Amino acid sequence: MVIGVPREIKDGEHRVALAIPGVDALVRAGHEVLVERGAGLDSGIPDEEYQQRGARMVDAATAWHDAEMVVKVKEPLPQEYDFLRPDLILFTYLHLASSRELTETLLERRVAALGYETVQTEGGRLPLLEPMSEVAGKLAAQVGSRCLESAWGGRGVLLGGVTGVPPAEVVIIGCGTVGRNAAQVAIGLGAQVTLLDIDADRLRHMEEITHGNLITLFSNPYAIARCVGYADLLIGAVLIPGGRAPRLVTEEMVRSMKPGGAIIDVSVDQGGCIETIHPTSHSEPTYVMHDVVHYAVPNMPALVPRTSTLALTSVTLPYVGAVADLGLDDACDRDPALARGLNTRNGRIRCRAVADAFPDLAG
Repeated sequence: MVIGVPREIKDGEHRVALAIPGVDALVRAGHEVLVERGAGLDSGIPDEEYQQRGARMVDAATAWHDAEMVVKVKEPLPQEYDFLRPDLILFTYLHLASSRELTETLLERRVAALGYETVQTEGGRLPLLEPMSEVAGKLAAQVGSRCLESAWGGRGVLLGGVTGVPPAEVVIIGCGTVGRNAAQVAIGLGAQVTLLDIDADRLRHMEEITHGNLITLFSNPYAIARCVGYADLLIGAVLIPGGRAPRLVTEEMVRSMKPGGAIIDVSVDQGGCIETIHPTSHSEPTYVMHDVVHYAVPNMPALVPRTSTLALTSVTLPYVGAVADLGLDDACDRDPALARGLNTRNGRIRCRAVADAFPDLAG
């Protein structure tokens, strides 16, 4: 199979879909890999390294047009829609439940679109989302600490406090991969952390591995409102696989926050779990509403592209390789997890969460 790897064009996106080990494995298996020139530079991978492993360096149009399968990091942007066609397999993060425009375009162009974020095992794991969620969770605490600095418009609070001065109050909604990693970094920086979730087992596990160095609460509107009211830093980390994130924090709750407080909504790529949130970009990452700094960059892991690219390739490669070796139909037949990743095909929505988000398109 011919596999195309175009350069990412989303604002601030410095990752690339295939690192050197991925290209090496695919070429060894007899596939042709077309990499757009410069695609890996921001991840520390020069064109020469790709060429040494058998990739052919091409322009963007060739990477799209000559490929049977295109692998990316982020969803296609409008500038790339003309590259979409009926015989194309697209494998990338899609987050369709938060984008009607892209969903309609993939349906109209009859693209077979696989979403990393909806590949799901029988046990409910999201193996292609987990590494980027881990990165985003760790970054959420780091970036949140910066947002509390006065230079960013924050209230001038050091996350870990100092002798005689209390640490910041960090409230995290959601105890999945993002929430757990955000909590561990925030605790490591010395913050007082409150973690909310609806799953008692997840909360119990976090209490055990952190030796009780955090507060856990069952998530409900009353508890969320109370915690948001005392938070210096609020981190939204709620996920419904493939679906739109529920709005758990109302605008009224945001109004109750301390002036100069900060919000990091990691679930913004699925619509966000905070009512006052809207997507931002790496070039303009924050805005202030109700005296609260909001950070809502959908592709946070692009801040650390080398780490993120290597982590992403390590988990996507087996699935990319299976599609390349077997073809889409046989690969999906053999692996139900991969089949769950199929969002659109032949002009139809194939993912239930996306169909629920746009029922008028699902007919």
